[in-house]
Amino acid sequence: MATELAPSHDPEVSPIRWSLLALTSVGAFMAPLDVSIVSVAIPKMVPALGMSFGASLWIHASYLLAMAVMLIPMGRLADERGRVHYYLGGVAVFTVGSLGAALSPDGTILILSRLVQGAGAALLSATSAAIIATAFPPQERGKAVGINIMAIYLGLSLGPPLGGFLVDNFGWTWIFLINIPIGLGVFAWGWHLLPRQEGNRTHDFSMDLPGAALLGALLICLLVPFTFAPEWGWHRPIVWILLALALVSGIGFYLREHHAKSPMLDLNLLRKNRLFAAANVAALLNYMALFAVAMLSAVQLQLVHGLSARRTGLIMLSQPVVQAILSPIAGRLSDRIGSRILATLGMVLTALGMVSLALAAHSASLPGMVAALAVVGVGMASFSAPNTSAILGCVPKNQMGLASAFTATMRVTGQALSIAILGSIASSHLAHGGWRQLLKVGSSPQAAAAYSHGYQTAMVVGALFALVGVWASLARGGHTE
Repeated sequence: MATELAPSHDPEVSPIRWSLLALTSVGAFMAPLDVSIVSVAIPKMVPALGMSFGASLWIHASYLLAMAVMLIPMGRLADERGRVHYYLGGVAVFTVGSLGAALSPDGTILILSRLVQGAGAALLSATSAAIIATAFPPQERGKAVGINIMAIYLGLSLGPPLGGFLVDNFGWTWIFLINIPIGLGVFAWGWHLLPRQEGNRTHDFSMDLPGAALLGALLICLLVPFTFAPEWGWHRPIVWILLALALVSGIGFYLREHHAKSPMLDLNLLRKNRLFAAANVAALLNYMALFAVAMLSAVQLQLVHGLSARRTGLIMLSQPVVQAILSPIAGRLSDRIGSRILATLGMVLTALGMVSLALAAHSASLPGMVAALAVVGVGMASFSAPNTSAILGCVPKNQMGLASAFTATMRVTGQALSIAILGSIASSHLAHGGWRQLLKVGSSPQAAAAYSHGYQTAMVVGALFALVGVWASLARGGHTE
């Protein structure tokens, strides 16, 4: 059984643990907010900046790619140089990127600013959960992580309605300008609150730059083709060339980390820590199953069922609202009974909810879709906080930033794979270019029927991912873990 090594009493941090939880939860809210809030602004943003459809895809992709590439290196650095200061650095970088995005005169500057935002979001995601896990004793860690994850779901939930309000009343630039007063306030609060000196520094630490470069190449060459293949087409040579380069980079990264003096990633975490490896595989599969559900279900409701955007948004809230309410409860319960039962049950409920979505789409039942989305929300809440708490509880204190960053990398990678795989399946029965036309001009009865059939298949495939995640969750070890 893995040993939980997070300290119960840290003389510098523990006395302010609830303030730290509040501070880091703001960052946990901001990063996903800027994923979801942008979606509703793209129809206004793209023509205003003169961007093509292909270029507009980079508005999301650049943010997620920057996060994915920088998470593990930043988590490693934060472990060695001080997590709380790196968290504040993330707030500063994110705020600067937001200002750049708001002032962008064209699409190129916007995409570059989104890269800066993604780098800041990587710092926030790599450090926030680790700060919490270090500050709270093991018997309170699940509850604290659950509250932090609730902030993530609130960011995802509030993004679309908040973005719609800001775009309609003030213009698209305000979806970025709103981050600036929040960022400045959090930075000032954190600078006053956090200790000036952290006691976890290694003065002879040297960054594994070749390892970071190989890891970055691996993630870019993996995520770019999966993100853009639905638009480019899977038959294009560039897709398979990039995937081959991802394989080569992955092999090179493994060999480098095996021999590096100060490796970017401690491979023993994957080879010898069964709980860490199994829980992260489960997290990857969880996001592969779930992330595309919101986007694909919104298309199903609007273009197949003919609902308005407002009514669709209200129906779609059933999933994240349930997640936000239940996540702290699941985290607190995991402090008492361990993560294995809750995380496994969560994956089972996720699979059940996705099969129910397929059945509701087949029968054109709106109440059925609402209920199915709520079941998916219960499953996600049951899984996330217990699983994250278990990952942070099975590594030494000096590797918590790395563990948090690795899990966040699994999340971002799973999100990209979910959109690519399930999105391709959902649009597989449409004619070439039909996905773009469906989203741009609406659907004919034939296109609606074709999409609905693909949507049902995509939900079943997502359920299969979740069921494989059940196996991974069970593989973590005994019932107390």
